[in-house]
Amino acid sequence: MGLFDFVADFGKKLFGKSDDPAEKIQQEIEESNPGVSGLEVTYEEGTVILSGQAESAEAREKAILMAGNIKGVHTVQADAVDAPEQTVKVEYYTIVRGDTLSGIAKRFLGNAMDYPLIFEANREVIKDPDLIYPGQKIRIPVKSE
Repeated sequence: MGLFDFVADFGKKLFGKSDDPAEKIQQEIEESNPGVSGLEVTYEEGTVILSGQAESAEAREKAILMAGNIKGVHTVQADAVDAPEQTVKVEYYTIVRGDTLSGIAKRFLGNAMDYPLIFEANREVIKDPDLIYPGQKIRIPVKSE
């Protein structure tokens, strides 16, 4: 997972024209502390480049999603974020208008009541399970067969 595409017109409005986008994105990620140490962020024309050391593949993915779900970001590159290998299978989903976490859980996990699993897998990205928005990219933990 080195390069990830996002919908630049949607997402959390984090910075304005006079702000340093890289600084604001780094603060946003570090505030939720998904488990990346030595985090460094650069930003150029909608592309975010992350580097650092992640304590897990999940932490790396969460940092990427946090950066990508910011308005004005269309690409996140994280080749320079070292992380252990992924041990849990995940899928990625971009929320569309009318989606709910329970509907997404029903579609991917087979049971609408499993929506807390999706919420927990995205706690740094989704602050309130009732407040998701179109264009937001999230992790879906896939149940083992």
